[in-house]
This record gives sequence, structure tokens and C-alpha cells, in this order.
Amino acid sequence: MPDSDNPSSMLDRERELQRENARDTENQVTDLQLGKRVREIRLSHNLTLEEASQRTGLARSTLSKIENEQLSPTFQAVQKLAKGLDIDIPQLFATATESRSAGRRDITRAGEGRTHPTPTYEHEMLASALTNKRMLPYKSTVRSRTFDDYPSWVRHEGEEFLLVLSGRVRFYSEFYEPVELGVGDSSYYDASMGHALISISDEDAEVLWVTAS
Repeated sequence: MPDSDNPSSMLDRERELQRENARDTENQVTDLQLGKRVREIRLSHNLTLEEASQRTGLARSTLSKIENEQLSPTFQAVQKLAKGLDIDIPQLFATATESRSAGRRDITRAGEGRTHPTPTYEHEMLASALTNKRMLPYKSTVRSRTFDDYPSWVRHEGEEFLLVLSGRVRFYSEFYEPVELGVGDSSYYDASMGHALISISDEDAEVLWVTAS
């Protein structure tokens, strides 16, 4: 899911392209109540719109439109929100806060996770009915085919686990040579280290990410 995914998250995670997603991103992000979540996080930091604008680098009017579901942010805007609000990108797609209790459980049926498409990935947020999670699990279809799709390294707080579910990927990391991973291969890494992922199989690869904040 990923400087950011501060991303997952998740994440100055995801240095995604500055172009708008050609898909129906607006409707899908609205389904996630992203605007409500941004407002909740801003208020939890006791920030006015003007203060949040200064911290994120987004115009006050843009923030207001995002919070009121009048504007679907690009992933670049999501990156700025995560960095400015000092959170991981996946936290933007979690539901409202709830107190922890023993014996919590959530089941996500295949294909029923909350979706969030971007130019390089299509994320499916898992266990989204649970909030205040210590881990942020999500599946991603890797659309990107070249490292050049990323204007900068993906990086964010915490540690991250990556497992390839289908296809093959090339995993780039800031301090290591790129490595190819196939089905069943995995990697555990410091998410503050720059990283990025591309598909190298004929079909788009699918991966599971678990981010621990």
C-alpha cells in the first residue's frame, strides 16, 4: 500500500505520477469517506484549515473541497496530506477511531476490501472495519512497469512486510540492488528506506503488504 504510503503509509510513500487516475477514482475515494477522515485527523491535531494548509502545502480551498468530498485528491496530494499531518498513507483510508477491546476480529471476503486506485497501484484495504489497528494490511495490484513512473522514492514511518501473491515484481530499495521476486517470495524492510515496486510479468502482479506503524 506507500517519502510518505509517511503510507502506508503507507506511506512520503508513493511518489505517484502527478496525473489524475483515468479511472473512477473520485467515486471510489468518496466511498472511503476520505474527506471525513482528513477532517477527523486535522481536528485531532487541533489544526485550522489555514494551519493544515501551511503544513501540507495544499491550498486552504483545496483542503476544504477534499474534506467536503468535492474534490478527489491525486496521489501527490495524498502524499502531502500524509506528510503534513504526520501519518502513514494507509491511515487516511482507515475508518473513524474506536477504542481497542480484547477479542476484536474482522473478516474481509475476497474482493470485498475497500479499494483505492492510483496511477501505479490499485490498493485494496483489508480489515477496514477495525480501526486503531497496530498493523495496516492491504493488497495491491502493481500497475507500474518502470521505475521512472515514480517521481521520488516511496518512504514512510514504520516497518513493512511484502508478499508476492501472483506475477513477478522488481523490488527497488534505496540501499540495495534491485531484486526480482516471484509468487511466495517476501521481504521485510524498514519503510523509511526509499522503496518502489514494478511488475515485470506479462500480467499485473498482485502483492500483500502489511505496514506496522
